[in-house]
Order: sequence, then structure tokens, then C-alpha cells
Amino acid sequence: MSQAPVKLSVVGLKAYYLTERGPVQAVDSVNLSLLEGESLGVVGESACGKSSLGAALLRSMQRPGKIMSGSVILAGQDITLLMDSDFDRNIRWKKIAMVFQGAMNALDPVYSVESQLAEILQEHGYKGNFKDKIKESLKQVDLDPSVAARYPHELSGGMKQRVVIAMALLLEPDLLIADEPTTALDVLVQSEIIKLLQKLQKEKGVSVILISHDLGLVSQIAHKIGIMYAGQLVEVGSTDDIYRRPKHPYTQALIAAVPNLKSKDKKINFIAGSPPSLLAPGQGCRFYPRCPHAMEKCKQDPPEFKAESGYVRCWLYEKDDK
Repeated sequence: MSQAPVKLSVVGLKAYYLTERGPVQAVDSVNLSLLEGESLGVVGESACGKSSLGAALLRSMQRPGKIMSGSVILAGQDITLLMDSDFDRNIRWKKIAMVFQGAMNALDPVYSVESQLAEILQEHGYKGNFKDKIKESLKQVDLDPSVAARYPHELSGGMKQRVVIAMALLLEPDLLIADEPTTALDVLVQSEIIKLLQKLQKEKGVSVILISHDLGLVSQIAHKIGIMYAGQLVEVGSTDDIYRRPKHPYTQALIAAVPNLKSKDKKINFIAGSPPSLLAPGQGCRFYPRCPHAMEKCKQDPPEFKAESGYVRCWLYEKDDK
């Protein structure tokens, strides 16, 4: 059986916030690839650069954020080389779209759902019937078409999140980036949103990047997982490999920190120390000060060593890669 074509290829992506104190290295030398119809979960602690990575891929970083170098090749085209007007007209919403954190902040409270969806269609020159397209979009996220006439304050949190997903999928993009799409939702609604993303992926063949701090949540939908630490992807692998055979010490510590309800040992494990400042992360492995396996060589920047289904940035695996 032939492998699906590569939908997204990111090579050496650096995206910094150029502050008066110096560059904040939010995304530093990130490499990843995503096949057509495949899903990737990006997991890590708060302020590790997950959301900045999503914003960089969509070219929506707020000032003083800027893509410094690297390439983002979507369906064979390097979208970092496009002019802003070309990107907005031909790529944004049409080929790549994003579900941002906090549905309540993503929707304008003074306009109806229909008005907000119609604005996207109008701006991108949609030629079909607006009302029919909006009804179709709401139905595919399991909302009644009558929701189109309602205002955001009339909807529950779960309904708002579905509207935001419908908005992102309105022009049928090839790639959907979902940034913490279940934040502030209760457990049952979280489950519904994840099932919805799974259904859309299966039925529409959309490639999905799910950004989250919750490993358990990501495992429900992602084919593979990227572990992000201090602006870098330190390990990428299949979901099964990440859970059963984690390689990077940070990945191992993250999984160990998840409570096991079946275990008699009720001790809660945590990762000692704090991540480095992205303003001055320093040379070498960025996990070095917190790593139980730290050695002298870790003071040098580790390359990406090949793993079973991806790679790992850790000197422990130097011999395995040869």
C-alpha cells in the first residue's frame, strides 16, 4: 500500500519575538512533516512555544513576532515566500485555517453567527449561495442550521467551539490547526469536540495539528506526537512510540507525571526546576539543568537523532543513530 503524499513539511523554522531586551526564541529550528489526512499532536508545558508554532505556520504572529528563517511547504509551495496579500487571498482559510484558543474571544459578540461566517465567504470571493454554505458548515459540526441566526451569548461553550470549528472549515482547507480547542470546556464537551475532529478528519481527509498541554487528550486523535520544550521539538514519534517507548528524558518525565489511577503508588511525580527563559536559553540541550541523565556533552546543542518513527534531540541516542 503506497504512503499518502506529504501535505506539510517544515524545515528549520525559526520564529522570534523581537523585543527591546532581545529576541524571544519562541520557535527555534523546528522540523516536522505531516502526511495528507494525518494528525499531529504538539504537547508541552505552558509558554514552551506551542501556540507560537501554530501562529507561525498560519503567518499570524502578532508584532513583534516574526518568522526569521526556515521554510513551510504546504502542498508543494513554500508559503513563507508569499507576499501577505497573496497569502491572505490564496492560502489563509482556503488551504490552512486555525481554531484559536477561547471560542468566546474568537467570535464577535455583536454579530450573529451567520453574519460572521458570511463575512469570510464574502472576503474570499465565494461564488455559491451563502446561506446554503453556512447551513452545510453548521451541519458538519453537528449544529442545527437555526444556530446561524443566533448571537454568541446565546450559545453554550461547546456550541461556540463548534461554530469556531465550522468557521475554520468553511472554505474546506487542507490543514486545520487546533490550538487548545477544549480549553474551559467540561469533560463531556471535551470528548464531543475530540470526536467531532476525528469525524471531520475521517470524512473530509483534513490534516490536523492539535496543540495541547494534555497528553491524554492528544492521544485520542493524533497519529503522531511532537514534544515541545523551550521553543524546540525535542522528540517526534508515533503516538504508540511516545507513550510506550519515550526516548527524551523530558518526554519520559511528562508521562511519569500523569497519575495512574490503577497503580497502588499514589505519589505524584513532577519535574523539578523550571524551563529556561526563551530570551536567553543558552547553548546546549535546553533540558540540561533539569535532566537526571545530564552529562558534559549536553552542554553542546544536540542534533536530531533518528528514532523508530521520528527523531529525538538527545545525546543519549548518539550511538543508536549510527
